[in-house]
Amino acid sequence: MTADRPQPLLVLDVVGLTPRLLEHMPRLAALGARGSRSPLGTVLPAVTCSAQSTFLTGTLPADHGIVGNGWYFRELGDVLLWRQHNGLVSGDRLWDAARRAHPGYTVANICWWYAMGADTDWTVTPRPVYYADGRKEPDCYTRPPELHEELTERLGTFPLFHFWGPGADLVSSQWIIDATRHVMATRDPDLTLAYLPHLDYDLQRYGPDDPRSHAAARELDEAVGPLLDQAEAAGRTVVVLSEYGITSVSRPVHLNRVLREAGLLEVHTQDGMEYLDTMASRAFAVADHQLAHVYVKRPEDLDTVRALLADVPGVETLLDEEGKKEQGLDHPRSGEFVAVAEPDAWFTYYYWLDDARAPDFAQLVEIHRKPGYDPVELFMDPNDPYVKLRAGAAVARKKLGMRYRMAVVPLDASPIRGSHGRLPADEADGPLLLSSRPGATEGPVAATDVKALLLRLAGLTTTSAPDTALTREDRT
Repeated sequence: MTADRPQPLLVLDVVGLTPRLLEHMPRLAALGARGSRSPLGTVLPAVTCSAQSTFLTGTLPADHGIVGNGWYFRELGDVLLWRQHNGLVSGDRLWDAARRAHPGYTVANICWWYAMGADTDWTVTPRPVYYADGRKEPDCYTRPPELHEELTERLGTFPLFHFWGPGADLVSSQWIIDATRHVMATRDPDLTLAYLPHLDYDLQRYGPDDPRSHAAARELDEAVGPLLDQAEAAGRTVVVLSEYGITSVSRPVHLNRVLREAGLLEVHTQDGMEYLDTMASRAFAVADHQLAHVYVKRPEDLDTVRALLADVPGVETLLDEEGKKEQGLDHPRSGEFVAVAEPDAWFTYYYWLDDARAPDFAQLVEIHRKPGYDPVELFMDPNDPYVKLRAGAAVARKKLGMRYRMAVVPLDASPIRGSHGRLPADEADGPLLLSSRPGATEGPVAATDVKALLLRLAGLTTTSAPDTALTREDRT
């Protein structure tokens, strides 16, 4: 660090890290022991896009607008999850504040969400190639463009099918770690953000207490060691945080099926397959782990929907306008109601009543077509004795340049054993913040305070500037 340079930071988003899991991660535990360790607050919903946007803006979803990993775009009549453009986020970003204090402040974003379109200096984010014939091939988006060939030549193509789906494993996090090391070594950003998703996989598949989940924690801890060593050698302050903790679940709850059976949700049919008809439906739910936005078309149906869903087993709370305001979730993108699951339950997106009528995308890893989050994409169908054979045949067709369908995902939601989205009931199951800097934190840190904490650790003081987030008056 030179006299005129802010203290360089490496901020690792280790998804799903909790005090319980830290017991299986000696490298990260040692970092916190030498430096500092604090409980970290999260937001409702405790999901990736909402939490990351709060960390980077210092505001709640009511202000930055990211009310989940996706929502119903009323102006389009469509449910869209996992959008990537930073323009969806309102508010003053961490790097905006840093650049006011220190013009020329440089930032690298390695796979934090809403990376595309952000005015960071170096960007790497998963982005498949969508060919005109319908094929989807692994790749990533980078800015500047030349970074793409540089990383691909050095590390290989971004391993998309290890980032999500039945094959999701350490390979994707290892690629991100290696890309982060390369960018730090060759560009030396003032702020480096890196997203490591490995704990998300086996904890949802098997639950947080399963030995396979503990093994995943050890794998990631070992993989991240060289990155920590590199940061220490370069004099970087390391901050490790997590967005949420994953807790045990055993009950899938099908809100859309309840709404359909009550005559409130409608579908349209093509080629024998049923598709959710959002514009015709009087009510439907966008499921997002243990939270669901429930959109109600007509004000006169609000009481009906409230009474119907409040009695559904597995629904703990149904937030109305006042409840959303109390949780900082009262944004126009939110549903008229927000359902929160009981601790051992989670919400599916399923709306069909007969599996024979399910749309073909239901058995695919298809995060952009499903009108809700589907963790069952982490599994191959255990009831199909030929599932691996059919998957192999699909891969063969792919290698020959032919169109293919990897229809391997089960339609049974019961295998899921871990979920998140609720506010944690126990600090041991909640997010965690570690820093290599002794005394960096004193006591619990709120999610909305992460931005200010990082500015302080960088040695920056910011000049005041108008908040670009919508005010409550603007939103109403």
